Amino acid sequence: MSQNNYGEAAAKALLALLATSKPKEEQIVVVGCSSSEIAGGRIGKASNAEIGKEVAAALLKITDKNHLYLAAQCCEHLNRALVVEAVCAEKYGLTVVSAIPHPKAGGSFASAVYQMLYERMEEPVLVEEIHGHFGLDIGQTMIGMHLQRVAVPVRVEPAKVGEAIVTAARVRPKLIGGERALYAMPETSGI
Repeated sequence: MSQNNYGEAAAKALLALLATSKPKEEQIVVVGCSSSEIAGGRIGKASNAEIGKEVAAALLKITDKNHLYLAAQCCEHLNRALVVEAVCAEKYGLTVVSAIPHPKAGGSFASAVYQMLYERMEEPVLVEEIHGHFGLDIGQTMIGMHLQRVAVPVRVEPAKVGEAIVTAARVRPKLIGGERALYAMPETSGI
């Protein structure tokens, strides 16, 4: 583990998101993570395998404990595909694509998640897109395309992992129907 405790900071941010979002088992948490940004570099220009491994290990520990699926977003070289367990892809009817991420095409974080799942015999796969229930973006990796509508920002602490800005979101159903619609049951049942 690094002296900077990047994994610990990322874990705290994810735990803060989950505390606010109150996840249900087997929901999907999308995480995008730039090890370059964490180290103070520019996204995609200074991939750091050790940082990727540290953050991946910390976040997998939390998603495992909470019975959630981690969807690790790859970098733009793999069109922002996501690493998930094959059982997650099957459960949610996701389209599997053929690629194995590595630090120069996929990024250090997604590569580490893939490797760790593989070593645990959990059959990692890449999927083209996903509609996650929660999201943690470490280093402005643009995970919004992989969240369900409607994404709601969540403030988390720490607001940075290393030098990378942390952005988090949960989702809620769309509010439809306009001014006549009810969004919660009224106190009296005289509907």
